[in-house]
Amino acid sequence: MGRNVLLSSLQNASFSIVFQIICRCITFAINAFIVRNVGREVLGITNVRLLLLESTLLFLSKEAIQRSALSSRHNKQCTWAQLINQLWITVPVCFTLAIPCLYIWLHWLSAVDEVYAEQYRFGCFAIAFSCIIEMTAESPIFVGQVFCFVKLKVILDTGHIFIRSFIFITIVLLNKDITIYAFGIAQITSACTIIVGNYAFYYFYIPRLLRYRAELKKVDDKRVLREKYGQQYENMEDFPFVSIREMLPGVLPNSGSMFNSDLQTLVLSFAKQGILKQVLTEGEKYVMSVSPVLTFSEQATYDVVNNMGSLAARFIFRPIEDSSYFYFTQSISRDMPLAEQRQSAVQEASDVLAYVTKTVTSIGLLAFVFAQSYSGPVLLLYGGADFVEGGLPELLLRWHSLAIVLLALNGITEGYMFATNTSRQIDTYNYYMAFFSVTFLLLSYQLTNWFGPVGFILANCCNMSFRIGYSVFYVGKQFRQVGPNPLLRSLPGPLYLSVLGVCGVLCKLSEAYFAGHSILCHLLVGVVCTAASVAAWSFENRQLLRTGMARYRARKQSITPSADER
Repeated sequence: MGRNVLLSSLQNASFSIVFQIICRCITFAINAFIVRNVGREVLGITNVRLLLLESTLLFLSKEAIQRSALSSRHNKQCTWAQLINQLWITVPVCFTLAIPCLYIWLHWLSAVDEVYAEQYRFGCFAIAFSCIIEMTAESPIFVGQVFCFVKLKVILDTGHIFIRSFIFITIVLLNKDITIYAFGIAQITSACTIIVGNYAFYYFYIPRLLRYRAELKKVDDKRVLREKYGQQYENMEDFPFVSIREMLPGVLPNSGSMFNSDLQTLVLSFAKQGILKQVLTEGEKYVMSVSPVLTFSEQATYDVVNNMGSLAARFIFRPIEDSSYFYFTQSISRDMPLAEQRQSAVQEASDVLAYVTKTVTSIGLLAFVFAQSYSGPVLLLYGGADFVEGGLPELLLRWHSLAIVLLALNGITEGYMFATNTSRQIDTYNYYMAFFSVTFLLLSYQLTNWFGPVGFILANCCNMSFRIGYSVFYVGKQFRQVGPNPLLRSLPGPLYLSVLGVCGVLCKLSEAYFAGHSILCHLLVGVVCTAASVAAWSFENRQLLRTGMARYRARKQSITPSADER
């Protein structure tokens, strides 16, 4: 098998970053259009209330099953048939969860204005239906992830976001009064795009793969077949499917039981953890929805600022976190101490953890420093003078930049912990997650009453600090038996911190002098300071950059060309 997990993880991260940039640019453009032309209340209903329903259903339905299935690829007793059967459980799980969620969203949460009531009801049912049918594509999506079809994922994800956006914008331009209807219709269409796209790929791919295998037995030179079929069919001897029907439950030949008991145990552990993680991730939206702390207009303001403040997390941190999690699950075994595993793999994982953590922490600090001087101009350009009036959006974005630093560190350390935890360790952590969840909700409610929307950000910072502390303790304890804690090498260097501090002061002076009469000059100062900060980091970490590029080139040359094309 010529697939390279580390290279595929890097490719997945880079492609995902590009996709996230495209996706968020489209979303930001749509949100700006709604804020300026339709109204913040509609934005609050769609982006807070309805997307919270989608996030709840998708996360609770598939997160635990998807993560446990990826981890079980190390378990030789877990067959492909059992994995496929397990993945299809997401459909009835999502349907079962949709019933109480719809009742809660329609009857328990704070009511919307009467003028939007019918549209809101349709939006809730549209979101639930789109989530249920989207679960039917989990099987081919998982197969593509395991066999490193990175470009397939990027193409399909990009296609469905463009289709969803096109349908939504077209309907809204025709009639601005049915924006929530348009939102629901676009969600259903995008779910259908995901399903059709994934199954259509394997419908054409599998027959060609079978022909490739048949001709491979008759020729000695693979280059002939590579020219005829392309490189994406090489090194696929372990691809288990001979028909697209075998991606359906109960079709793939299976000599064992329908489900794997070890996989089921891991799913239950992740499921308990997933509920708590969802509360921690979307806690402020749950508080907004359950308690009338903020109006829909204020919720929209908070959501816009929160999304803008999370640009680094969505563009960079989340793709890197997902790819790192995949890399660690394939490199480190859950059920063996590090001292008993292959030390070259352990050392590589240690280096990757240290380097990635150092990089994302440096990015987080960069965002924090420059947000103190550029929150106001950015929000003014985005939402207009009416949006920034009163100063609340600017205040929220400045405080949110502090959360970005913690998000950067938490994503990688917690990702490594989840990728290497045993079922018992996951269960133990669930108790801590329960404590974190309750504390977070209490802090969100109380701090919001004291400080307004800023209280949500402060509660988030406290929550992430708790989780970072636990993850750092776990990493140190695990690596104690094989060497020094890799996180000791993850702090930015003094040169970078010094340059960053000087640039922060210069930008504040620029804000005081230029911001009132020349935003362009103020932005140019920021560009120059950002370039200086990046140059300082690059110089200070030049050996890291050389090592990373050398490893990338060496691994790219050592694998067959097929891994590059998937």
